[in-house]
Amino acid sequence: MSENLENNQHQNPETTETQDDSESFAELLESYEAGMREDLNVGDRIRGKIIAMDATSVFIDTGTKIDGVAHKEELLDENGRFPYSPGDQVELYVVAINEREIRLSRAISGIGGLSMLREAFQSQIPVEGKVRAIVKGGFQVEVLRRSAFCPMGQMDIKYIETPEDYVGNTYQFLIKQFEENGRNIVLSRREKLEAEQKEAQEAFLKELTVGAIVEGRVTRLMRYGAFVELIAGLEGMVHISELSWSRLLKPQEAVKIGDTVRARVLSIEGGQKEGVTKIALSVKQVSEDPWNTVADTIRSGDRLKGRVTRCTGFGAFVEVLPGIEGLVHISEMSYVKRVNKPQDLVSPGDTVWVVVKEVDAASRRISLSIKDAEGDPWQDIDEKYSVGQVVNGTFENKEAFGYFITLEPGITGLLPKSKVTRTSNTGSLEKLKQGDPISVIIDEIHRESRRISLGLSDAVEEENWRSFAADSGKSLGSLGEQLQKALQKKERQLASKK
Repeated sequence: MSENLENNQHQNPETTETQDDSESFAELLESYEAGMREDLNVGDRIRGKIIAMDATSVFIDTGTKIDGVAHKEELLDENGRFPYSPGDQVELYVVAINEREIRLSRAISGIGGLSMLREAFQSQIPVEGKVRAIVKGGFQVEVLRRSAFCPMGQMDIKYIETPEDYVGNTYQFLIKQFEENGRNIVLSRREKLEAEQKEAQEAFLKELTVGAIVEGRVTRLMRYGAFVELIAGLEGMVHISELSWSRLLKPQEAVKIGDTVRARVLSIEGGQKEGVTKIALSVKQVSEDPWNTVADTIRSGDRLKGRVTRCTGFGAFVEVLPGIEGLVHISEMSYVKRVNKPQDLVSPGDTVWVVVKEVDAASRRISLSIKDAEGDPWQDIDEKYSVGQVVNGTFENKEAFGYFITLEPGITGLLPKSKVTRTSNTGSLEKLKQGDPISVIIDEIHRESRRISLGLSDAVEEENWRSFAADSGKSLGSLGEQLQKALQKKERQLASKK
């Protein structure tokens, strides 16, 4: 028998191929039907592919043996245009099912009976309604030619400041209460928006990964950072340290509410409450770390303008480029005055000129100098002063070994005690106070050790005495009179010699 069958197969190859094709088609059909849904009900929300369309209708694959159909008007965009083509995916609600078709819609609208509203209530199918007026506690909404009520708190997710903005607009609602044969209908737009928002958030979070670059809008500013809304209802937080490569005192220095920013996702964590997700973001990490190129932008000897960011006991930090700070050690703060603490000279926020002394990009350190930027008054000391020159200075302070006299800011000379005791006006010099004027002679200049030795001459002593006497404005007593007479006698002697 097998031989006959084998012979028949050789004699009728076309018959064999037809049988094989028939079996393959049957298997495919069985597989296709097995993957179809059988439990589609009114109120279900489906996502299907557009398979065809005509002038008024759109035919959609529902995943069952029966295709769905929707009116083209249901799928028009805000500008009244039909934006879809065959193969596009759409999401619609099942509003009616029979043995020939499945009717689909974005929401129940137009003219309908109480049975349609009841079906929408029981199946939670959205209905389309037009806000007609503001009433006590909410809005009057027209739904399928019937009057319904939407409480104020159920109209939107956000707080409603101007209810009149909603009047005249058409929205989609869920029927939350259907009583008295349709005479008491309560609607909620908020619940529909929250459901759509939650669905959008879940889809967004499903695709979100650590390291991804996202874009959002700044919604809140706190002392510790900024909150950025990534999609409706979903925020991420940018810590103040991640807002900018620059050191910030407050988030407002980098962003303001309403700004659109790009950020990198640092972490995604579930919160303590179910459904709450914590997303940490970084705005600064979207751009390159400025320290990576600092060696190409800043060199030793550069004179730059910067902003003081903070002061410590040993110096002040100055930002010379966005995100690039250097240290001005307290010893590099001034040539012209003794600085006991940085705050004596600068404060955070001050703008100062600095000279770059050293750049260590690997250690992320830059040494700066304010005093070099202002200039060293000793640089041209030989051009400004010479030995034997009489100069006017101010008394700075007195030490056991002499008097310090300031000739100009940053230039202080020493009048040794030994030279003071040899003058006839020792008493007047002893009474000098800080800031009092005094004339001195340059005796020695030591540029390398930054020292100047000062002295007094007869003419200088007389000038200092006259100044002191004029400033006192009082009788100097018998000793003073004798000194004045001695000065007058010396003047007469000098006059007679001439």
